[in-house]
Amino acid sequence: MIRVLVVDDQALLRAGLRMILENTDDMDVIGEADDGAAATALAVEKAPDVVLMDIRMPGVDGLEATRRIRASLPDGPRILVLTTFDLDEYVYSALRTGASGFLLKDSLAADLLSAIRVVARGDAIVAPSITRRLIERHIGTSGDPLPRTEAELRVLTEREREVLELIARGMSNAEIASRLFLSEGTVKGHVSRILTKLDLRDRVQAVIFSYECGLVRAGA
Repeated sequence: MIRVLVVDDQALLRAGLRMILENTDDMDVIGEADDGAAATALAVEKAPDVVLMDIRMPGVDGLEATRRIRASLPDGPRILVLTTFDLDEYVYSALRTGASGFLLKDSLAADLLSAIRVVARGDAIVAPSITRRLIERHIGTSGDPLPRTEAELRVLTEREREVLELIARGMSNAEIASRLFLSEGTVKGHVSRILTKLDLRDRVQAVIFSYECGLVRAGA
């Protein structure tokens, strides 16, 4: 059973989400919160598997709540950001902070349920192409220094670095395997070691890391 915490400042939306989730056989809503402070407290108390997190809320917003939950519970829960706009300026920051993906509030119920299941099993639901679009809006075009340095890549082997660059360019494991003449299982092994060595949660954070250290460039 996937235990879900619903966080949104609109009571009507929370009620709608609860209705959708509780009509499934594999999900249980273990709590609701109307701001980030309450969400953090509930997450620590009840240890949900997934948090559906609204970003724009009065008081403590979803971005700060994501930071607080990550600081208190580094190994969980998975956080799925709910937003009105797919290029919301907060989404990029939420992904950097440790959210496992984002979903538009007007998404179909089936897409919502699918997204929850995906992040609950440890994957990310943001397509690399969308992540790249977000990154290119928020990094590399302002002239500010990159937040990471290329030196951080030194923990990777040459092959792992090559795989990371292809992840950042939006390739799936199968596409990477074809490009590098490797088996898909071998690529999966490389991806797992990359995430472990760089202390990253998923492929989305790997894409962000690649841009932030300059391995790939915005617009390339």
